[in-house]
Amino acid sequence: MPNTPTTPRRHAAFETGTPMTTPQTSRVQSSSHVQSSPHYTTTRRHSLYGTEDRIIMDPGSRIWKVGFSGEGKPRNVLYADVETGKPLWTLNRAPNLADREEEDRILRARLQTSLRAVFHDSLLTDPKSRKVIIIENPLLPLHIKDMLAGILFNNLQVPSISFASSHLLSLLAAGRVTGLVLDCGHLESTAMPICSFRPLFPHLRMTPLAGSRLSSHLKALLLLFGTYHPPIQSLSAPATQPTPSSARATRVPEELLTDTLIEELKTRCCFVGTALDLDVRMATPNPYEGFETPPSDAATSESAFSRGSGDLESTGSVSQRDPTNLTTSSGYSGISPSQAPSNSDQPRPSESHLQSLANMYTRNSTATDLRIRVEPPPSQQTGTGRGTLVVPGWIRERAAEVLFEGGDVDESSVAEVILDSLLKVPVDLRKSLASGMVVVGGTPMLPGFIPRLHAELLRAISPSPSSGPATPTGKTRRPRPSAYDRYAALRPLIPYIAILNNPAPPPPASSRASANAGKSPAFTPATMAWIGGSLAGALKTSGAEVARERWDAADAQTDPDEDVEMEPQVQMPKSGQSVLPDWTRSPLPHGAPSARVPIPQPVINVVISSPQRTAVGA
Repeated sequence: MPNTPTTPRRHAAFETGTPMTTPQTSRVQSSSHVQSSPHYTTTRRHSLYGTEDRIIMDPGSRIWKVGFSGEGKPRNVLYADVETGKPLWTLNRAPNLADREEEDRILRARLQTSLRAVFHDSLLTDPKSRKVIIIENPLLPLHIKDMLAGILFNNLQVPSISFASSHLLSLLAAGRVTGLVLDCGHLESTAMPICSFRPLFPHLRMTPLAGSRLSSHLKALLLLFGTYHPPIQSLSAPATQPTPSSARATRVPEELLTDTLIEELKTRCCFVGTALDLDVRMATPNPYEGFETPPSDAATSESAFSRGSGDLESTGSVSQRDPTNLTTSSGYSGISPSQAPSNSDQPRPSESHLQSLANMYTRNSTATDLRIRVEPPPSQQTGTGRGTLVVPGWIRERAAEVLFEGGDVDESSVAEVILDSLLKVPVDLRKSLASGMVVVGGTPMLPGFIPRLHAELLRAISPSPSSGPATPTGKTRRPRPSAYDRYAALRPLIPYIAILNNPAPPPPASSRASANAGKSPAFTPATMAWIGGSLAGALKTSGAEVARERWDAADAQTDPDEDVEMEPQVQMPKSGQSVLPDWTRSPLPHGAPSARVPIPQPVINVVISSPQRTAVGA
């Protein structure tokens, strides 16, 4: 007989007198944190419309990175000028006061357009309910910082703004509290030591050798050694009269190398090669001692080169063109015209040296030439299809040499900037800083940049082969003075030099270097500052916070009396600049001389006459 099915009963353990209820989880007893769900044990909102997450903004002169705190990567990476893609500001300002005010007016309008695009197009959030953390470069001009704060407070009505150093946040993303950070951006490369989360601003060092100089140098090399094949005149021409591509080759037109194309070539085609041996460099003939890589300033290289080489535009083949026969007005020469030989038939010394550099790089390069299809310039749109730009392989590999060839007082190389900063710090901090370096920015994204930087640091500190014991010379048998060794004091740091985010660290020479080299999290150098800001925003630990009420109170403290005439030489600071954090206004250390100009006191001449010389009846 089959068993009769019965209704299942509850277990005896559940037979209680109280009805069953939904299990409750404990919440954090705080009025300032509200959870989106009882099943989350964290206080961070996970809702799309939560307002606890702060907006992290890394405003560079050319590229902006924006997103929310607590996230691993930015929501959007965009050009600062969304319309043209050009930098918003440069290192130069107009000397005339009227022109400077016009530049500031245009910059304020462009910043307002960019900030509105960030909130309304990229982040899709209400700026009135979000606190903002701005990642600033230590050398960001104060008037630009005042414009950013004024637009965010007055136009977008954000509740508060926090300013944090990009170097400090990059070191935070690397998981260290002490180290030396090199930020190689678009306008400048800045090295700053940090000790126990305290930036040492007085020891900051900067060089203009950065992404902008690399772009201008790459453009100069392409104008001189590149090749352009214009499109064919008609589709039926190759069938009747075949024309080889070499016969159509011309030099690269200057209007072809736009900023967009140069940026595309720099980011997708270029890389950094290894350093050449000293014997290879010495084998290159150099007619002038001390002549180095030709300068690539846009004002003295590309424009002057295009003006001085107009007679070569009509040449039919690049193979028949000799770069040593170019005129000296190209701007690539490092010598003055008075130093050049007067014989016009003989090639110029600077130009022969430039060609010898190209030959040396070609012999020691393994990179292949690239052929890129480009749109022809407007002045040459007579054929059908697109033209071809031939980029030599050695230019792809050696265009970044301009960043490592220093020696100038005002334009030190990126390696010399780091070493100069190490020379300024106290001796007991040098070992910790040298073993905890971090390289960030957009320019270090080039393949091979960080390993080459490590090699350049070792080569700059190591003693040169020419430096040896002083030998007596001359009739008086006096010892020849030894060459000045600039970084001799840093030579004991050679075993300890390590870069935390080095993708290919060399074999370590010490236990400290082995524990630090390549141990940073695998973040890209371009986003390390933003990731550090995201981490600081999630931990609610950011820089000095400026509330909107404080900003409004500073605006209200302005003098309403406009009838008082001020001297034209005296410029009063703006109201917002007094509440914005600025490390240049920090108190000086004990014993440092004051930077204020002493106010001259009126001199009162008091003549005291002695009673012996007083005349009778006076």
